[in-house]
Amino acid sequence: MELFDRYGIDIGYVIIGMAGVIVILFILLLITMIKDANSRKKYRKFMDGENGKNLEKAILDKFSAIDILQKDVLEINKQLVDIDGRLINAYQKVGLVKYDAFKEIGGKLSFVLVLLTAENNGFIFNSMHSSREGCYVYTKEIVNGEAFVILSEEEQQALDQAKANKGVIVK
Repeated sequence: MELFDRYGIDIGYVIIGMAGVIVILFILLLITMIKDANSRKKYRKFMDGENGKNLEKAILDKFSAIDILQKDVLEINKQLVDIDGRLINAYQKVGLVKYDAFKEIGGKLSFVLVLLTAENNGFIFNSMHSSREGCYVYTKEIVNGEAFVILSEEEQQALDQAKANKGVIVK
């Protein structure tokens, strides 16, 4: 009591303060007990069964599902390798130039179409339209990005356009 008298503290305020702290601690204790009870319920539900047999079954089911997924992934990878092998020979680079082959005809009805594989092999398809004589179509072979015959300006432009395309990169 001397301590309280020395500092001028009323003992009633100390008792009220301690009672408030005890009430707060009691509320925190109740909250902790409720959370613990909920955790115990979840744990019992998770471990339900004899000696964890249900848990073991659940784990084994997940492992078998993973095995099935791994087999599926291997199958998909095989299919992708097959597709990549086929894709290397598919035409995937395109160049197109429209032009007026004969000056008397307007509208640029003639065109050059170049189709190349990833390795720049393919052909040039040249269609020259004339109002008097009809339409002339020519093809020229392309090997490794090069033609073995002389190309017109439009054909060279379409070939350069097609070779500039990236195509599909196959590993």
